[in-house]
Amino acid sequence: MALLTAAKVGHQFGGLCAVADFNLELHHGDLMAVIGPNGAGKTTVFNLITGVYRATEGSICFKGTELVGKNPNQIAALHIGRTFQNIRLFRDLSVLDNVRIAHHAQINYTPLEGLLHLGRYRREEQRIIDNSRLLLAIFKLEHLAGETAKNLPYGLQRRLEIARALAISPELLLLDEPAAGMNPNEIDQLMALIQWIRQEFKLTILLIEHQMKLVMGICERIKVLDFGVTLAEGPPKMIQNHPKVLEAYLGEIPDG
Repeated sequence: MALLTAAKVGHQFGGLCAVADFNLELHHGDLMAVIGPNGAGKTTVFNLITGVYRATEGSICFKGTELVGKNPNQIAALHIGRTFQNIRLFRDLSVLDNVRIAHHAQINYTPLEGLLHLGRYRREEQRIIDNSRLLLAIFKLEHLAGETAKNLPYGLQRRLEIARALAISPELLLLDEPAAGMNPNEIDQLMALIQWIRQEFKLTILLIEHQMKLVMGICERIKVLDFGVTLAEGPPKMIQNHPKVLEAYLGEIPDG
């Protein structure tokens, strides 16, 4: 059974069609990319899956549960995590607190227990701190736990955002341009990191990316959008040589 299915999904902003007849099927362990020129509708697709926008038509199901109509908190509680094209950390909080906050979507104590600091509250908060520090250690950020998030270099902020997304124990992780602003060496490290967390956390990963080195290097399947419409879908070699894809990225294909 597919982990995530999108069937005939469409979304409009007023009279503008951002996504039309979008279809997707992800299975456990898949690593897939959605690519396309700027304005192709890629981030809109992510926002539809995670409840930021509500699809105006079609269905999106995660493990058989309909996502259309649910809010982002409800969808995160189903173990769907994401990062953003523009980093959205809690900039004035510590590195540790950025990860701690993500855990609170799944706390196991009542408001009264939290107010009175009863035993279950203390045990749960300690578990959250321990797990947060473990995630920071995995991403080589543990020594920066007390640092304010906004003071981290850009590449480390990206790592922190991925660590925070993993705090909800996702089965599906959506990465929105994780390599944005990175140099070639950082991109190589990111490629290795994505492949490692996929195996270590048994994740299914869907990513948006403009860095073709990353997409072609680690993704097994690629879907190409242009003006909200799917141009092609298939393995990297097929996509690299697809006439419509070349035209969308490069303009008219010359004769011969």
